[in-house]
Amino acid sequence: MSDTNQNSQGPYGQNGAGEGNRGPIIPKSPTEALRPEKVPAPPKRSRKAHGQLVIFLNFLMTLAVAVCVLAIAAFYYMIDAFQEPGPLQTNTHFTVRNGAGIIEIANNLERNEVISNARVFRLMTGSYLQKDQTLKAGEYEIKAGASMKDIMMLLESGKSILYSVSLPEGLTVKQMFARLGADEVLDGELPSALPPEGSLRPDTYRFTRGTKREEIINQMSAAQDKLIDMIWERRDPDLPIKTVEEFVTLASIVEKETGKDDERAHVASVFYNRLKKGMRLQSDPTIIYGLFGGDGKPSDRPIYQSDLQKQTPFNTYVIKGLPPSPIANPGRAALEAVANPWRTDDLYFVADGTGGHVFAKTLEEHNANVRRWRKIEAEKAASGANPDVVVDGQPGGAEAEKPANN
Repeated sequence: MSDTNQNSQGPYGQNGAGEGNRGPIIPKSPTEALRPEKVPAPPKRSRKAHGQLVIFLNFLMTLAVAVCVLAIAAFYYMIDAFQEPGPLQTNTHFTVRNGAGIIEIANNLERNEVISNARVFRLMTGSYLQKDQTLKAGEYEIKAGASMKDIMMLLESGKSILYSVSLPEGLTVKQMFARLGADEVLDGELPSALPPEGSLRPDTYRFTRGTKREEIINQMSAAQDKLIDMIWERRDPDLPIKTVEEFVTLASIVEKETGKDDERAHVASVFYNRLKKGMRLQSDPTIIYGLFGGDGKPSDRPIYQSDLQKQTPFNTYVIKGLPPSPIANPGRAALEAVANPWRTDDLYFVADGTGGHVFAKTLEEHNANVRRWRKIEAEKAASGANPDVVVDGQPGGAEAEKPANN
C-alpha cells in the first residue's frame, strides 16, 4: 500500500477513531501538569433525605439533654432527701444484726419509719462510704428528726448503745453470778462452775446488747488477776503473810469489815498485829461465810452468840490464822490497804455508831468502846441491845480474846 494510506491510518486512523471522540490530546504546560485536578462533586442528596437526618439528630440531642437534666435533678433531689430531717418523731432504738447488708438495713429503717426512702438511703450511703467503711452491727439510739446522713454516720461509727452492770466490792462470786444472770441485755449462759472466791474484780462493766455473760466473767477475772499481781509486787516487805492466796484472803476480810476507804489500812494493821501475836482474828464476816457460804446472810438473820462456836473452816473465832480461802471479792482499796497497812499497835476495833470504827490497843479500852457503842445503839432503838447478838466481832456480854503473850 502507498505511504499515503499508511499515514492516513496513523495515530488518528481506525484504531484511534474510537478514541477520537475525546478530541485531540493537547499537551499541558509544566505548571498546569503540577496543578491538582478537581475531584468530581458527589451526587446531591434529595432535600427529603436531608431533612429526615436533621430531625433524627435533633431528637438524639434533645433526648441526651433531657436525660442529663433529669439525672442532675434526681441527684440533687437525693442529696436533699439524704440530708433533710427524717420522719422520726421520738428517739428510738434500732438494731443492726451481725451480717446484715445495706439492702436489709435500708429496708428495716424504712419499715420502722426511721427513714422515708430506702432506695435513697442505699444509693447515697454507697456513694458516701469508702471501700474500707461499712455499717456495723449493734444497737443504736437514733435521735428524733435524724437525717439519713446522720443515721448512716452513726451506723458507720459503730457507737452502739452501751449498757452497764455494777458489781460492788465485797460480793461473793455466787452473788456476782446472780446479778449477771438477771441482766436481760446480756446473752448466753453463765459458766457451769464457779470461779474461785476472790478472783473476780468488782467494778462497773459496760457492754453492748448481746454481749455474752461468759465474756464479762472472763473480763472480770483477767482484770482481777492483773490488779492483784500489780499490788502484790509493791507490797510492804515486812508483811507476815507470804503468799498471794493469803493476801487476797485477808483483803476479802478487810473488805467485809469496813466500807470506808480511810479505815481499811487501819483495820488491816489490827489483823496483822493479831496474827503476829498468835491471836484469833475474831471477824464476824468469816462466821457468816462459814454458815451461809456464797449466798450471804439473810437480811433478817442476826448473828447469835451460839454462832461463834460453830465449827466451820472459815470461823476465825474457832480457827487460828486465816481461813482457807477468800470470803468475798475484794476491791482495789482493800487490796492496797492489806499490801501496805498502817503501822499501829491496835488490836481491837468496834463500830462507833456513825458508820466508822473506833480502835483500841488494850482489851480494857476496847470493852469501854463496846459499852459506848451499845449505848448508842440502845438509844437509837429505844429498846436496848439484844444480849444474844454479836456486836461487830464481839459477842454480847463476852470478852474479846486477850493477846497470847499477855
